[in-house]
Amino acid sequence: MRPLHLENATVMVTGASSGLGVEFAHQLAARGADLVLVARRADRLAEVASQIGSAHGVTVTTLTMDLAREGAAAALRRDLTQRGITLTGLVNNAGFGYSGALHQVDDERTLEMVRLNVDALVDLTATFLPDLRASGNGILVNLASLAAFQPNPGLAVYGASKAFVLNFTQALWEESRSAGLRVLALCPGPAKTEFFEVAGEAAAAGLPRMEPDEVVEAALKALSRRHPPSTVVPGMANTAMAQLTRRVLPTRLVASTVGRMMRRGEVLGEAHGQER
Repeated sequence: MRPLHLENATVMVTGASSGLGVEFAHQLAARGADLVLVARRADRLAEVASQIGSAHGVTVTTLTMDLAREGAAAALRRDLTQRGITLTGLVNNAGFGYSGALHQVDDERTLEMVRLNVDALVDLTATFLPDLRASGNGILVNLASLAAFQPNPGLAVYGASKAFVLNFTQALWEESRSAGLRVLALCPGPAKTEFFEVAGEAAAAGLPRMEPDEVVEAALKALSRRHPPSTVVPGMANTAMAQLTRRVLPTRLVASTVGRMMRRGEVLGEAHGQER
């Protein structure tokens, strides 16, 4: 790979009204990238865009949309085409998760989570992938999770959706290398986002929480390597846990242990503060 330069890039960040989405927007803008920010909350998007524009002098376009609705990716593509905007980067950060045994949680809410975490991510990626590949120096970041590396009783569907994102992204990494497109599955553990203001300390399930800037810095550092990896797990403790649960410990033991952690922590809500 040739050196990564973001000065002339245009990167779309989904779920950009808070949490890791906001941090991605700030750090990309600090490196000179123009931005397209997408989320449901127009007021929060406008606030973020104003802050970034003032601080970094880049062009920031905001689009208010629920990405879980049918045809959202095509609508975004039409809107950007009308504005004369061509993407060179995409950060698929939008997503959510909540806890509970499958037989106890709301069926529609569960299906909505799959539509956003899986369907929308694949649709957005497929829609904009030709532009990213054609740029010759594009980036694609898909937000997976530490939960992608093991079964997650109490977060079964969320964990499975992130396992899909991880495997999907790793496959795209191999498919895209010849085009010069840097593809990364970002797999954070708990991060210090506004989610914990609602869910409380128990939501981390006893795991250490990282600062959002540390998570995003790990992603951008990985993308900047001469030979970028397909996957990054920010934080030494999270990396060790991913290695243990995927390569060392028996799946049955992992499932039992994670289930006990979930019951003890009484986790409720989003795992990483990702925003729709």
